[in-house]
Amino acid sequence: MRLILRSLHIYPVKSLHGLSMTELSLRPWGPENDRRWLIVDNAGQFITQRTYPVMATLHVSVTTEGLCLTHSSRPDLVVKHPSDQAHSVMVTVWKDTVPALDAGDEAAQWISEIIGLSCRLVYMPRPESARPCQWNGHAFTNSFSDGFPVLVTTLASLDDLNRRLDAPVPMDRFRPNLVVSGAKAWEEDSWARIRIGDTELSLVKPCSRCAMTTVDQNTGNIPNRKEPLATLARFRKQKDGVMFGQNALVEHTGMISVGDEVEILEFQPSGAEN
Repeated sequence: MRLILRSLHIYPVKSLHGLSMTELSLRPWGPENDRRWLIVDNAGQFITQRTYPVMATLHVSVTTEGLCLTHSSRPDLVVKHPSDQAHSVMVTVWKDTVPALDAGDEAAQWISEIIGLSCRLVYMPRPESARPCQWNGHAFTNSFSDGFPVLVTTLASLDDLNRRLDAPVPMDRFRPNLVVSGAKAWEEDSWARIRIGDTELSLVKPCSRCAMTTVDQNTGNIPNRKEPLATLARFRKQKDGVMFGQNALVEHTGMISVGDEVEILEFQPSGAEN
């Protein structure tokens, strides 16, 4: 059966509501406009839905000049890319501390009132150099995503998980970038390198899942604090966590579109846990 790119997703502000796309440009640091913005507390530490699930209800659209932020409780807010003269700050995402530009007091107040925490919105103007990373001998650059530039999932694996759950969950709980149809359940574990159009990606590590998978991405509510993680742990637990999806690096950049064919160029060595 042919493997098809079924949907594409970006998250312009890390941990806010995502956007579905019909096409996108894959850059060395990930999809264009993906996680270039970040919300941090007053100490510069990143915050996410893990602690503040209400963040899922903040919607974002990308404009030529920056962002438009939307929430049901107040008027929309247009935020422009900070200029090079904007206040520069150091912010921390997991173990990485990187430079960013502050987006100003108006955005900070707007977001702080919704989340219920004094916080700031910051922007990464130069993802090609701001956050150099290493993994298993691979050198790459990254935006504000957790650890890797791209997350690949398959519909078949979600279907298999949902057959085991009392209340099925949608794919948006796992916040992927690329969703593939036509595969067998968990077949993505065996992929090492794939081609989509002119782009090529290396699948380098299974993605360890966290409590964000329990957050309803439309309401910000948590219907069940245990699921889907408890069920997933019964058959997808590895030494580094409970796995769903594959983290990927962009080896060749280019445009990809929904409906593109996904070609497997290389498989993981037999028995390997990538």
